[in-house]
Amino acid sequence: TGVVPFVALLLLQRRPAAGRTLLVTGSGCPGHGLCRSNVLEQTRRQVALLNATAQDLFSLYLKCQGEPFSSETDKLCNPASVDFPAFHVNRTSDRKDIMVAMYRLFAFLNASLGNITLDQEELNPTAKELLDRLHNTTKTTRGLISNLTCLLCKNYNIFQVDVSYGQSSKDKSAFKKKQQGCQVLRKYVQVIAQAARVLLPHLSPS
Repeated sequence: TGVVPFVALLLLQRRPAAGRTLLVTGSGCPGHGLCRSNVLEQTRRQVALLNATAQDLFSLYLKCQGEPFSSETDKLCNPASVDFPAFHVNRTSDRKDIMVAMYRLFAFLNASLGNITLDQEELNPTAKELLDRLHNTTKTTRGLISNLTCLLCKNYNIFQVDVSYGQSSKDKSAFKKKQQGCQVLRKYVQVIAQAARVLLPHLSPS
């Protein structure tokens, strides 16, 4: 876990180490220049897109890993061990609390997708469709983090949030790398559906 400034997090592209901390160097929000005029609508579209494509990404991932992942999905891809950030908000929660929870969730997810993509580039370098989808999902997630950054700064003057990155797969075996990716993506399918239900009603102009 670490306190991560928004801009630094958006620049974090390499494989993250669990618990890596980046320190704040600025005195506050970098201004409203981060915000686009259609930030709420863009954020809505990004959340909806991630929700709509999550299951297909998971299914394609399974297909590309081969056996035994396709036939023993429930056993090998059980996401119980995946330490996603706690998500205790609902539609009636305070809007600021929802935005902070969403930021933590998507920061974790962005780092996890980076790990999975690096592993698949090594393990399945010819799986073009999977790699393209992983890259596109990561790009969408990064854009969503940018928009949440803007909304938190502009509306609540929040410019740093405690986030966690989860486990690195760098030193794991090929099988364990595939399994960790499988577990994370299965959990992602579950969590993004919940996140969409909670967040989308709050992404309308105040």
